[in-house]
Amino acid sequence: MTRDDILALLVRRNAAFKARDSATLASLHAQNGVVASPAGGVQEGHEDIHRVYRVWFAVFPDIIFHEDGQLVDENRAVQILRFSGTHAGEFFGLPATGRHVEVTMVCVLTFRDGLISEERRIYDFTGMLVQLGVLKAKPHV
Repeated sequence: MTRDDILALLVRRNAAFKARDSATLASLHAQNGVVASPAGGVQEGHEDIHRVYRVWFAVFPDIIFHEDGQLVDENRAVQILRFSGTHAGEFFGLPATGRHVEVTMVCVLTFRDGLISEERRIYDFTGMLVQLGVLKAKPHV
């Protein structure tokens, strides 16, 4: 893929995030693609990747994604995203809390044959659990 091809795919990805469109997001991944994240573990294959997007949009139905930057180098890209939303559905056995979360996430993407073949999501899952009230954090002194 060219740099322009990757940038065009990232524009489609950002639009799908804003529309909360799990089907379009999944379609940007290869059939045998892999997504690894702190919350979801390693998901392999188009069906599992689609399911993960659906779960996130069900748990945080008002989720909003903002892209804060991107880097593209050969067949790889890094997206810096912020997401925020209200916890309105069961999440790892935790019933909806109604709490609002804001998380910065970095996605490292590898492309092959015009699609995302691998995605690694990096974010502070522990900090997210603190925001949900599952964990307590010591105040800074």
